[in-house]
Amino acid sequence: MRKAEKDFRIVVVGKTGAGKSSSGNTILGGKAFKTASASSPASVTSECQQEAALFDYQTLAVVDTPGLFHSVFTLGQVNTEINRCISLAAPGPHVFLVVIQPNIFIDEEQKTLRILQEVFGDEAVRYTMVLFTHVDLNVSIEEFITKTPALREFVRQCGGGYHVFNNNNSRDPAQVRELLEKIRLMVQRNGGSYYTNKMFEKAESAITKEMEQLQKKNPGLMATEARYEAERKNKFIQGSWVGAVAGAAAGLGAGAAAGVSTAIATELAIGAIVGAAACPVGVLVGAGLGHKNCFALSLQFCNTHFAKL
Repeated sequence: MRKAEKDFRIVVVGKTGAGKSSSGNTILGGKAFKTASASSPASVTSECQQEAALFDYQTLAVVDTPGLFHSVFTLGQVNTEINRCISLAAPGPHVFLVVIQPNIFIDEEQKTLRILQEVFGDEAVRYTMVLFTHVDLNVSIEEFITKTPALREFVRQCGGGYHVFNNNNSRDPAQVRELLEKIRLMVQRNGGSYYTNKMFEKAESAITKEMEQLQKKNPGLMATEARYEAERKNKFIQGSWVGAVAGAAAGLGAGAAAGVSTAIATELAIGAIVGAAACPVGVLVGAGLGHKNCFALSLQFCNTHFAKL
């Protein structure tokens, strides 16, 4: 792993409507991401987007993502957005911020960490922090967490603990400074490195190659401009894991036929697509059968494959 830089790369995840885009705007101190409004209350984040800004002489790069449980996405769209997120956060994020409204913590959200592990690897939870938004409680957030067992356990599993944002006061820099200090301490506990794995390394390699091609075509193009373009269009994002999509589709169909819930079936599909980035055969075995245990075996196969690389 490379040592952490002065800059922070932050990936914001969570369910639709939790306040991901608003939180990204608070971190960046502006209106970088479109947010829902009274005239347009529906979620407006349909694909991963990265924006950056300077804060206290640091460059903060925030990757905003669609809702984790966005049911209208096709498997192809899931594949593309996972690849896009990895590319925009390459060579690796310093933190995964899981945005949650504490007073409406739903059962689906308890699967968030498992999904993050399936998408980004088991060690991703060490770089995960809960970000509470829409906090309108009669008690302190600490007391609320203590009295809510499911939420308490969720926070316990996150390596970075939690932070609270008031997105209605997005111009208050103090809450951002406090968040960055918590992220910095978490990174130090993890050895002073940002999170990375073979998928992020593949994305970084694709970005570097794309940058070289762009600068060869346009010698006057600055490295920062070439990087900006390369992060958003490269072979890693365009890569389509056809076999995995087919296997995931089979898994979804079989799961639905067996009465498996949509959330779990979708979770299987996401894991199948991601695993295919390095190990399509093992994932097809599990996802094609549409069974959780088979999927676990396919992941085990992939982990063995990774260990040999």
